[in-house]
Amino acid sequence: MKELLNDAAARSLRYLESLSERPVAPSPGAVTALRAFDTPLSPGPTDDRETLRLLDEVGSPATTAMAGPRFFGFVIGGSLPVTLAANWLAGAWDQNTGLFRPTPGTAYLEQVALRWLLEVLRLPPGCGGAFVTGATVANLCGLAAARHAVLARVGWNVEADGLFGAPPVTIVIGAEAHPSVTKSLGLLGLGRTRVVKVPVDGQGRMRSECLPVISGPTIVCVQAGNVNTGAFDPIAEVCASVQPSGAWVHVDGAFGLWAAAAPTLAHLVNGISSADSWATDAHKWLNVPYDSGLAFVRDPHALQAAMAITAEYLPTQSDQRNPGDFTPELSRRARGVEVWAALRSLGRSGLADLIGRNCAQARRFAEKLSAAGFEILNDVVLNQVLVSFGDADRTKRVIEAIQADGTCWAGITVWQGRTAMRISVSSWATTDADVDRSVAAMVRLNHATA
Repeated sequence: MKELLNDAAARSLRYLESLSERPVAPSPGAVTALRAFDTPLSPGPTDDRETLRLLDEVGSPATTAMAGPRFFGFVIGGSLPVTLAANWLAGAWDQNTGLFRPTPGTAYLEQVALRWLLEVLRLPPGCGGAFVTGATVANLCGLAAARHAVLARVGWNVEADGLFGAPPVTIVIGAEAHPSVTKSLGLLGLGRTRVVKVPVDGQGRMRSECLPVISGPTIVCVQAGNVNTGAFDPIAEVCASVQPSGAWVHVDGAFGLWAAAAPTLAHLVNGISSADSWATDAHKWLNVPYDSGLAFVRDPHALQAAMAITAEYLPTQSDQRNPGDFTPELSRRARGVEVWAALRSLGRSGLADLIGRNCAQARRFAEKLSAAGFEILNDVVLNQVLVSFGDADRTKRVIEAIQADGTCWAGITVWQGRTAMRISVSSWATTDADVDRSVAAMVRLNHATA
C-alpha cells in the first residue's frame, strides 16, 4: 500500500505542476485514447500499479484543467493545497460521517466548521447546517425545511402524511432563478413549473415591487449572485415585504453568499441574515475539492424534522450533533474536514483576500476586453463577466476558437436574449498575469475568426 500511495502522490503532483502551462481543454487525441479503458473485465485480479498507471497515463491527459488558473467556464474554484491534502487524509480515514458516536473526529470537525461558516458568512449563530454534495442538494435541504415549516404552521405533517391532500404551497421565484432551485422544487413534489415568477430588471435582479400578495403557506426563493451577471436580488426588501405575512424566504447563494466574507463586498448581502434558509457551495469560492455544498437553516428543528432518520441498529443517541440528522444522506464522506482545513488555513483575512482578488480580476477582464472593443453586457459587481464579440454567430465562433486554443476556457450563455461568453473567476490560483494572458488570447482569436 505504501508504494502504491507514494506513486499516486507523485503522479498527482506531476499533474498539478503541469496545470499552469498545459492546454486547459484536453486534445481530441486524448479523448479518443480513453477507449483504452473500455476492455473486457479481467477474469481475475490485476496489478494495482498497472491500474494506477493506466488511470494516470490515459485519464490525466483527457481531463479539463479545472483545477488550474485559467479555467473560467463555470464557477469552479481550484482546490487549495491544504484542502486537497485534507481530502487525501480524510479519504484514508474513510469515515462514514452520519453519526457522532462511531465517527466523533469527523463529526466534531463538522460542528466547528459549521460555527466558523456562520461567522464568516454573517448568518445567525443558531442556524442548523448540512454538508452535502452541492448547491442543488443544499437548495433541496433548505426548501425541504421550508416545506416542513410552512405546512406545520397550518397543521399538516408533510413528512408523515406527504403532499396528497395537503394545503397548497405557493412558490415564488425570480424570472432568472437558477435551474438547481426548480429541480429541487420538482424533487420535493412542489413542482418545477407550478411557480409564480417575479419579473427581473436589466441585471437579472428580482423586482420586489412586483411580488404577489402573500396568502397561506408560501416559500419565496431569492438569489444572491445571478449565475450570469453576479447580481443580487434585493433580499432585505423581499424579506420585509413577505415575512410579516408568514412566507419563508430561501436564498440560493451558490457563490454569491461568499461576498459576505469580504468587507469590500459585504454591502451586496446587506439584510441577507433576515432570510430563513440559505444554500451555497464550498467547492466554489472556498476552493475545496468536489463535491462540497452547504445548507443553512435559521430554525435547525425544521431542517432536522425534514431530514432525520432512526433505526433500531443505529447508535443515534448522543448529546452531540449527529450529521445525518441534517442531510438527505445517512452514508456520506467527511466533507467537513476540507471545509475546516480551508477556513483554518485562510483565516478571515485570507478568505476575504481570495474573494476580493477574484472580483478585482473579473473587473480587470471587463476593463481590458472593453478597451479591446468588445461589449460587456453586465455590471461587473462580483466575479461574473458577460462578453459579446458581435452577433450571436460570431460570438459562438470566437468562443469555440477560445476553447479549442487551450490558453483558457470560458463558456457560452444566452442572457436576456443576447449570446455571450461568460467568464467566472473563482480560483485561488488565478493571477493577474493569467487574466492578461487570457485576454491576449481572446483578442488574437477574435481577429483570427474575422
